[in-house]
Amino acid sequence: MRLILLGAPGSGKGTMAADLVREYQIPHISTGDIFRQNIKANTPLGQEANQYIQQGALVPDTLTIAMVADRLEQADCQRGFLLDGFPRTVAQAEALTELLAKRQIALNAVIELELSDESILSRLTGRRVCSSCGRTYNTDSCRPQKEGICDVCGGALYQRDDDKPETIRQRLAHYYHLTLPLSDYYEQKKLLVRINNEGEVGSSLPAVLSALKERS
Repeated sequence: MRLILLGAPGSGKGTMAADLVREYQIPHISTGDIFRQNIKANTPLGQEANQYIQQGALVPDTLTIAMVADRLEQADCQRGFLLDGFPRTVAQAEALTELLAKRQIALNAVIELELSDESILSRLTGRRVCSSCGRTYNTDSCRPQKEGICDVCGGALYQRDDDKPETIRQRLAHYYHLTLPLSDYYEQKKLLVRINNEGEVGSSLPAVLSALKERS
């Protein structure tokens, strides 16, 4: 199964990605992970990307796509893959389409998780993260047994700066401006599957699996 996962910050992509990776036994590929792996391994691509990152500049599409192409060549992608965080723009999507066509590979679907801004704000402003082990909680849906303390390691919980309301609104505005045109792009290619993700976290997986089964 070859998939792309789209969705605004707080739309539940992390949970959905984990569920789909487990269901189909495919690798979860994010550009952030690819950058870190290449930089850590000191590959030529990693060295070049690190120069941009150190300068606070955006990594050019050509370099990002080269890293994605390299990742898709690895053996664990033979059964398929889940792309998360790429493509972010129509230009990147067109480059990915060209890349896959050259390799005679076709996407099965592009899944877009839909959630209202109000629900996203509620989810993200309530998120708390353990300062020691990174486990995530929510003040509404997944509270720790003891307020402010991680159930697993006893570390202190904190709210990330980018989970504060004004920052969230800025992130959403950026997402809608830059990424939403991807919906139109993939809808025209008849690949887009829109999923209402307003319910409990993880509850929309059956709808996704059903939609993908119809396409397989």
